[in-house]
Amino acid sequence: MLEFITKVNSAVNSFAWGPVMLILLVGTGVYLTIRTGFIQVRWFGFIMKKTLGSLWKKSGKDHGKNLSPFQAVSTAMAATVGTGNIAGVTGAIFVGGPGAIFWMWVSAFFGMCTKYAEIILAMKYRETDKKGTYAGGPMYYIQNGLGKKWKWLAIIFAVLGALTSFGIGNIAQASEISGAMTSLFNFSPLVAGIILAAVVAIITIGGVKRISQVTTLMVPFMGMFYIIAGIAVLAIKVTEIPAAFGQIFSGAFSFEAVGGGIFGYVIMTAIRQGFARGVFSNEAGLGSAPIAHASSSTEEPVEQALWGVFEVFVDTIIICSITGLTVILSGIPLGADALAEYSSKGAAATTAFNAILPGTWGGTIIQISLLFFALSTILAWNYYGERCLGYLTKDNKYVIGAYKVIFVGVCILGALGSGTLMWDIADTLNGLMALPNLVALLLLSGVVTVASKTYFAKQKELKKLEKTQK
Repeated sequence: MLEFITKVNSAVNSFAWGPVMLILLVGTGVYLTIRTGFIQVRWFGFIMKKTLGSLWKKSGKDHGKNLSPFQAVSTAMAATVGTGNIAGVTGAIFVGGPGAIFWMWVSAFFGMCTKYAEIILAMKYRETDKKGTYAGGPMYYIQNGLGKKWKWLAIIFAVLGALTSFGIGNIAQASEISGAMTSLFNFSPLVAGIILAAVVAIITIGGVKRISQVTTLMVPFMGMFYIIAGIAVLAIKVTEIPAAFGQIFSGAFSFEAVGGGIFGYVIMTAIRQGFARGVFSNEAGLGSAPIAHASSSTEEPVEQALWGVFEVFVDTIIICSITGLTVILSGIPLGADALAEYSSKGAAATTAFNAILPGTWGGTIIQISLLFFALSTILAWNYYGERCLGYLTKDNKYVIGAYKVIFVGVCILGALGSGTLMWDIADTLNGLMALPNLVALLLLSGVVTVASKTYFAKQKELKKLEKTQK
């Protein structure tokens, strides 16, 4: 029976992360980019000013039961910046060659607009409960944007989201945390699991407010830690970076075999690996991040959506690129056979960093990064799963309470290295989550277009007004 489930899941997974779905994911991004007038290019400077430039500005606004814009994006980035930024990127390069990085950039370029659109819809069609707390995401903009007749599609998304929170959002991350704690502190998997469960319970019991408070501190720290460490690694090989970029661009369109691969097949493998790992890393189109953004106290949908562009840019263009360049510059052998020699993709990344840095510094950097990346992902996905169940059960407190208890218990299961099949199934469910979300994005693209034109027209008017006043 177990073998049958494994085979069925493998077949479905080949569709969920296969060429058709990847083309649909990236194609939706292309379509939305065209409809919104390439906002990620034309307004990039403005977007960075409104997001990155606002991080050092204190807001005295009382956000009540809801989150500040930065708390919302920190919660979303907690899930987005995860093990995929290290292990996923490493695996993509080993299997698809350096050219996979180029196609990862392509997916991110269009993914910026996809996530931008998701957040606009999540903000526009969110609901407010009796306590004044916002709730939103694909299930809400499917039901409220497309109408009651589409509620079945919203239910499918919510079910998939709730189930996925236990796999990708918990077991897979707990396994990485266990490995990191064993490496750094010599803890046994059981002890690591108990400590993790206790930490997750203490944080998540406080709800999204507590989660956001933690991720607001954790996300900037872990992001800057990895970026600074990565820049230090690249600085050692600075003279070789131009050649590495040459490998990326030539590999993106090369018909040469990688690591013993079939001639002519590699270019398609590079595209698939780049698109798949790019989407998996930044989650653009999967529908998860809008759930966090919908809890922002911001009233203007486009204002919050600008953070979506920032989110994908930092996640893929910066963090994933650091990982990719390090693997290429390390000079370690590539190819699926070479990857199979490592116990995990994280171990392959460790080898790459250790090949450049002295001693075992590289491995320490990877383990610390994986520890924080994975923990932040668990916290964010706990909220995603809770909101999906909240939608399905009309926020039944007993169901939500039971979910939190089970979620904490699953942390120990993941740390012990169990549930490999569940992780594989969750990976499939994560890919399938995109289907109902993409349908809504395409059908509601007109709403995104109108909101964008209105907002940016106002910005142009404000610019003209500022010039006349000077």
